[in-house]
Amino acid sequence: MDYGSLAIPQTGKGKPLLRFQRRRMNAAAIMLNLFMPWALFCITFAASALTVRYESPRTYAFVVGCTFVFALAPCAMAIRVRLNRHADLEYEPTWHIFLAFSMITAWFAGFLLGDITYTQYTRPYCDMMNLNTYVDVSPAGWRGQQVMDAGTIQFATGSRLDITKSMGFKNKEMYCVAPITIGNGSLPTYDFWVVGTDCCSGGQADFHCPSWNSRKALGGLRLLTDATRPFYRLAVQQAESAHGIKAAHPVFFTWVHDPMAMVEGWRQGAQQAFLFWMFVHLLTQIFLVVAASLVYA
Repeated sequence: MDYGSLAIPQTGKGKPLLRFQRRRMNAAAIMLNLFMPWALFCITFAASALTVRYESPRTYAFVVGCTFVFALAPCAMAIRVRLNRHADLEYEPTWHIFLAFSMITAWFAGFLLGDITYTQYTRPYCDMMNLNTYVDVSPAGWRGQQVMDAGTIQFATGSRLDITKSMGFKNKEMYCVAPITIGNGSLPTYDFWVVGTDCCSGGQADFHCPSWNSRKALGGLRLLTDATRPFYRLAVQQAESAHGIKAAHPVFFTWVHDPMAMVEGWRQGAQQAFLFWMFVHLLTQIFLVVAASLVYA
C-alpha cells in the first residue's frame, strides 16, 4: 500500500496530465493581437494630433472616449479569465492578458504622443491659418492697430532689426525685444518688435535671437503665447524709457526668412509625426507578438 501519496491523473497513454498545458497558437489570435492594438493606436493618435481636435473638440472627445472604452474591454475579459482559472483544472495560458496589456498601452501611447504632436505642430498651424497674412508692410507707414489680425507678415524690402534699441526684461528667463525699423532715421512709433528668450543680456543692446543677423529674413511670425506677452511688454516699456522712443501699440513676432513656409512646415511635421509613430508602433507590436508567441507556443 502507498500511504500519503498523491495520485496524478493519467492520460490514455499513461503520461501525467499537467494542469497547465501550453496552447498551440493559431494565426487568427496572432493577427488579432497584432493589428487590433495597432489600429487602436492609429485612431487615438489621429484624433489627438490632427486638425479634427482643433476644428471639432466634441468629435475629438467622443472618439478618444470610445477608443478608451474599447481599450478597456480586453482588460475586463482578462480579469474574468484570471478569476476563473482556479475553477478550471485544465486552465491554459491565453492571449487575453497580452491583448489587454497591448490595448491599454496602445491607447495611452497614442493619446500622449498625439497630444505632444498637437501642441508642437497642429495647434500653432491652425492658429496661424485662422489669422491673416500681410505682405510688403513698412514699419514706417504701418501701425500695430492695422495688423491686429495678422498671423504672418512679410515686411517691406529694407526692413531690419534695430539692435541699438533692443532691451531685455528678467523674470527667471530673459525676455528680449528688438524693434523692426526701415531706413536710417527714427520712427514716430515702433510698433513691430521681434522677441525671444535668453538671447540678450538685458543690460546692453546685444540682441542675438534667431535670425537676428540674417540678410534674408524679412518675415514675422506672430507671437501667440499669452503667458509670455506681458513680459515682452515690460521689456518694450524699458526700451522706451532707456532709448527715448515710443511704442504706441507694440505687436510681437519671431524673425524668420519665410513665415508661410514655417507654417506649412508645422502641417507637414504633424503628418510626418503620425506616419513615423504609426510605423514605430507597428514594429514594436510585431516584436511583442513574436515574443509572446514563443512564450505561449
